[in-house]
Amino acid sequence: MRQQLQALLNNAPDKADKATLQALATQVTQIIRTGTTTTTTTPPPASTTTPPKVLVLYDAPSGTPWDKLPQAYAIMLRNLLGHFDAAVDMVPVQQYAAGAVENYTATFYLGGIYDNQLPAAFLGDAATTTKTLVWFKYNIWQLAWNSTYNFTANRGIQYNGLKGMNAAPSSGKPNPGFFDTVKYKGLDFVKYYQYDAARNQINGDPDMGWAVIADATKAQQVVPVANSGTAEQIPYILRSGNFWYVADLPFSFIGPRDRYLVFTDLLHDMLGVNHAESHKALVRLEDVGALVSVQAMKTLSDYLGSKRIPFSVAVIPRYRDPLGAYNGGVAMEVPLSEAKNLQTAINHARTKGAELVMHGFTHQYGNMRNPHTGVSGDDYEFWNIVDNSPVQEDSTAWAYGRMSNGLTDMRAIGWNPVAWEPPHYHTSAIAARTSTQLFPVTYMRSVYYTADKPNFYASVAKDFSVGQFYPYAIGRDYYGQRIIPENLGNIEYDISTIDPTSNYNYTSEDLVTNAKYAKAVRDGYASFFFHPFWLEPNLGTPGFEDFKKTVEGISALGFTWVAPSTVR
Repeated sequence: MRQQLQALLNNAPDKADKATLQALATQVTQIIRTGTTTTTTTPPPASTTTPPKVLVLYDAPSGTPWDKLPQAYAIMLRNLLGHFDAAVDMVPVQQYAAGAVENYTATFYLGGIYDNQLPAAFLGDAATTTKTLVWFKYNIWQLAWNSTYNFTANRGIQYNGLKGMNAAPSSGKPNPGFFDTVKYKGLDFVKYYQYDAARNQINGDPDMGWAVIADATKAQQVVPVANSGTAEQIPYILRSGNFWYVADLPFSFIGPRDRYLVFTDLLHDMLGVNHAESHKALVRLEDVGALVSVQAMKTLSDYLGSKRIPFSVAVIPRYRDPLGAYNGGVAMEVPLSEAKNLQTAINHARTKGAELVMHGFTHQYGNMRNPHTGVSGDDYEFWNIVDNSPVQEDSTAWAYGRMSNGLTDMRAIGWNPVAWEPPHYHTSAIAARTSTQLFPVTYMRSVYYTADKPNFYASVAKDFSVGQFYPYAIGRDYYGQRIIPENLGNIEYDISTIDPTSNYNYTSEDLVTNAKYAKAVRDGYASFFFHPFWLEPNLGTPGFEDFKKTVEGISALGFTWVAPSTVR
């Protein structure tokens, strides 16, 4: 059985300026595949800071294919604000009421649609407020270039326009360069970019707002961004008192070494909530079901136990192979009560300090290939990935039933999971909200939608899905979930000669490098998972050695290993 986990980060480019609009007109899904330490078991003390009250404004035009994309980015921002226990109001900027900014600790405006006309009430308040206001990317020219608002004189910032690609890409020169490298804490955070020569299409977000300091007594550069083609630098984030300008939308095409992490760190400063420097690490053994190798689990558990490293195991309570994909064409089902190998492996792991996470109920859906084999661990359970839509039964009652069935089976043999993990990190909006009725915390990356029943095929006013990972814990996300982060990815090997679906390499070096970037966030985690089947001898991979390299590399960076139950 080749169980695989796809960490989906479905991010689309935001609407471009007129020069690059056609090249950016396709929604793109990016999939991020992504010694001895001291164990911390005491939760951090509760913050004494009053949680901020935040207003998130976003463009919401009508009648275009991009209507709901800014809302999707607003959801992503709202999720990050959950790290600060913020009370968040999300409002289309067209509905802004005069004076509203004064009622909030901070206001964020996501300029996601090029030249979307902003209400005069918002522009007037943005020009004069002394409250924190963070402006992203587009439409600042409506403030900066209107003499009524005296923007440059008051803020000390001069806005010059947009900067995009240095030249049009071609098959001969697919990447002529753009402002793609945000420099922060000694690291280069590089924006995603890919050129599809066959379609003459850019998959990326090359637009950058070009604002500069006009008065150094009023404004300062917080972070620069460099052009990889010309080596020129311009400000990426500028600050004038409580006014901040972010030159792009750091929610498009996010990845583990992306400028998104820079923003997640600086969000502390924008909100005035300066969490102490703290770097914790998490490791989870993934897709552990009835056919797991007891020896592989014992090897991994013994190693972690010898290092006094707490860890978790993602348990699939019920194994199903309804099409007989791995059983000679004969359907097979193994309930937890009969899964003796699984019970042996988990009970041994628990003696070495493992906590349990419930990873779906069957980690597959019905009797269909969704999309691979129909087998537990291979396929999606709470999402029809073939049609990219909710499953036919999608409802609170259906999701609740499956989740509670898994809990019942686990508790019947004395296992109490500390967290929920959706199969392949992907559920419907309804199922995500339902999980909060049964589980205190969810351990994952996640996918979010601009509607509960997404219409992925609409030509206009299109609903969007966006994938998001977190460098730190989230107290409450858009669906009400408390989230333990997983942000580094997992080791993968190209064994396509054995399993065509396992066809790329993601190494221990990749994961440790991701951890290095995660440490730039002042309270950033290094959290990864590992499939025990990589220790199976017939695969011929150095799975155990690479697992140890990953653990040791993260430890060497100064992270402290913790159990998921201690994450706050």
